[in-house]
Amino acid sequence: MWARDEALRLGLTGWVRNEADGSVAALIAGPDTAISTMIERFSRGPSGASVSAVETKATQLAEMPTDFRITG
Repeated sequence: MWARDEALRLGLTGWVRNEADGSVAALIAGPDTAISTMIERFSRGPSGASVSAVETKATQLAEMPTDFRITG
């Protein structure tokens, strides 16, 4: 919920999901400055979270997402 709320505040689209190993995967799309801000927020995480690393990878999308969803 935290990642979705932050993404919506920044005007981003995409998705976020919890992985079986305890990590979180996300696809975020939007203005570069908003994406950079979201990556910084991922590095801190929500209150009480312990973030050990954030890995990023640029990708080409065939179609831009139109909203931001929690997928798992």
